[in-house]
Amino acid sequence: MRLTVLVDNATLTDRYFLAEPGLSIYLEDGATRVLFDAGYSGIVVANARKMGIDLLRVGEIVLSHGHLDHTWGLDALLRLHTEAIIEGRERIEPTFIAHPDAFLTRSLGGAGEIGCHLSVEELFRHGKVLLTAAPLWLTENLVFLGEIERRFEFEQAPSGGYIYTPDGIRDDTVADDTALACRTPAGLVIITGCSHAGICSIVEQAREVCDEDRIADIIGGFHLLDPSPGEMQGVVDYFSEVRPAVLHPCHCTGLAAKIALSRVADVRETGVGLHLEYG
Repeated sequence: MRLTVLVDNATLTDRYFLAEPGLSIYLEDGATRVLFDAGYSGIVVANARKMGIDLLRVGEIVLSHGHLDHTWGLDALLRLHTEAIIEGRERIEPTFIAHPDAFLTRSLGGAGEIGCHLSVEELFRHGKVLLTAAPLWLTENLVFLGEIERRFEFEQAPSGGYIYTPDGIRDDTVADDTALACRTPAGLVIITGCSHAGICSIVEQAREVCDEDRIADIIGGFHLLDPSPGEMQGVVDYFSEVRPAVLHPCHCTGLAAKIALSRVADVRETGVGLHLEYG
């Protein structure tokens, strides 16, 4: 399995790409090409083009959750596909994969929409849409983890605004937050978006779904921008027991959290342009 970071809050030194507060990671597992999240703006397309990655050949576009810094870049992807159709260029019709809540309207702090502004009906005009709260295997080794069971008291976060459902308005606990996991010879590689469900809960679900305890790497947002002391200590204690071989925290992971995690794991620099290969 190979992956490349297309969108993150930072770029690697001497990699002249664009960055923004958002996330997008391109994966290849055998012949299967997956885009995990789409960032906030169109830089996902610009960065991919500069890296020589053809997003028109991506079969699955997987969303970690519905927040704007992970979904608003879909606009640029849809324009890319629309232009390819008009110009007669080859493309693969993508399948959009997400939790059923990922395309619902969300509000927070006076902002009328912090979720995906594209509806499921609109996406159906551009490809297939597969919504599931259950784990879904994309390849023999790569799995969409589905709705995460929140297992640890120290990770229980307050709701973040409101979500608008067909049954009414409710507190937004970001139940759609999920991740990918890939089995490799060295253990699991877990790819996270923001980890609103709790990074430790995500790891536990990945181990359970994949029937594998070894963690080769975790890359993505850990939702540790400003954690409470209790939450940070709980995460550090958890990783000291799980002993992941490598961590690549980025996006919504603050410097203090990275320093704390580095006491119990091999924390490595992450940013746009990072390319990793696993077995």
